[in-house]
Amino acid sequence: MDQNEAPLLDALAEYHRLNRYGFTPPGHRQGRGADSLAVDVLGADTFRSDVLSTAGLDDRKSSAGYLSSAEELMADAVGADKAFFSTCGSSLSVKASILAVTRGSGDLLIGRDAHKSVVAGIILSGLQPRWIRPQWDRDLHIAHPPSPDEVEKMWQRYPDAAAALITSPTPYGTCADIEKIAEICHSRGKPLIIDEAWGAHLPFHDRLPTWAMDAGADICVVSVHKMGMGFEQGSIYHLQGNLVDPVRLSQCADLLSTTSANVMIYAAIDGWRRQMVRDGHELLDKVLNLADGVRGEIDDMDGLHVLGKELIRAEASHDFDPLHVLIDVEQLGISGYQAADWLRSNCLVDVGLNDHRRIEATLSQSDDEESSERLLASLRQLVEAAPDMPAPKPVHLPTPEDLEMETVMLPRDAFFGPVENVPIAEAAGRIAAEQITPYPPGVPAILPGEKINAAVLKYLRSGAEAGMVLPDPADPAMETVRVVAHHRDE
Repeated sequence: MDQNEAPLLDALAEYHRLNRYGFTPPGHRQGRGADSLAVDVLGADTFRSDVLSTAGLDDRKSSAGYLSSAEELMADAVGADKAFFSTCGSSLSVKASILAVTRGSGDLLIGRDAHKSVVAGIILSGLQPRWIRPQWDRDLHIAHPPSPDEVEKMWQRYPDAAAALITSPTPYGTCADIEKIAEICHSRGKPLIIDEAWGAHLPFHDRLPTWAMDAGADICVVSVHKMGMGFEQGSIYHLQGNLVDPVRLSQCADLLSTTSANVMIYAAIDGWRRQMVRDGHELLDKVLNLADGVRGEIDDMDGLHVLGKELIRAEASHDFDPLHVLIDVEQLGISGYQAADWLRSNCLVDVGLNDHRRIEATLSQSDDEESSERLLASLRQLVEAAPDMPAPKPVHLPTPEDLEMETVMLPRDAFFGPVENVPIAEAAGRIAAEQITPYPPGVPAILPGEKINAAVLKYLRSGAEAGMVLPDPADPAMETVRVVAHHRDE
């Protein structure tokens, strides 16, 4: 296929050239009626490019096939059989994949370090999750992806499960041995789904971890807005092989997705694909070299340490993405929560993942010497300011064993059944009716249907007091917990 084409972008340019006008949604009519401040802040071209997908960019039958052509070009670019664009983020793409491979019933093997969107798919579908043990790092207090041995053990215990779902890379940038895990799944004729939300860039450079499709995964979900150049909510799910019905996958996505897809999100994905085929290796080469220097300079700063080799030591991950610059601030005598807040307030710099002892800055092909120097200068200021900061509030970290709570009820039944709020002091031994997720990175510590233990409650309560963000429980301060009514530990 001609990878110089960008059918969605070209169609949008033609729409403007022809000066089309639609008596259809969106009602702002390419910005004519939009609020003046909104136009000033968002830009007139933003509204101008927000047009209807069908009976707008394309005709009412989608006869020109702009979207399907763009998806075919994407699949061709990365070597997948099919690619599907989504404007509802990888959260929807993962849910659609789960429904497609399970047909909405039975068991699914899932790494316990899965994102909350995966859990949402389990709740909506009514599936029985069979949690695969991650590789817990007791020293770093990080969950690495499950090992092939753990996946094999779970298949032996639950041979009738529909599929396995693994998150790789994790939000920390650590990666699973996808090739071996795929072989284990395929030896049983079962598909492997990889939630590769952080891996959109992986197909385009050989210094990066192996892309899931190259490693044999059947479905791979990527978020173009994370490590690619797309807008927020831009996602692609790729498919290969004959273990997943492409029609069912598409129809499951249609059940969940919006009927008002944003053309700008589609077009940005289309443009990014063309950019990566043309220049991706060179662009990534530059940022990987930049990352090497940035990682070294940060690691040389007093009190800071950039994690690297320890992420792929024995019993850890198979590989890691060096564009995830994971910085340990513990030797500064502050927490990652304090560091993130201080950088935002004093340097106008935002970092992503933050926890009791780390912050993370992710680099992309957009970064250069200027942006990296801004990060380095901000971190130097943080090092100087740290001695005057108050001591961090302690976070009581549970052991890996405490984090592996027993699932005693289907997540769907626990979430939708009768519930009550109880004081946190009374919640141990009760069955959770909500998910409770430190965010970022978005991996739930408590899931609906799990029997709650005191150690995890102590961790979450102390974390909330120390600055941990908990966006999904009914009580983010963790003074009360939402539990299944009338179920107590006898």
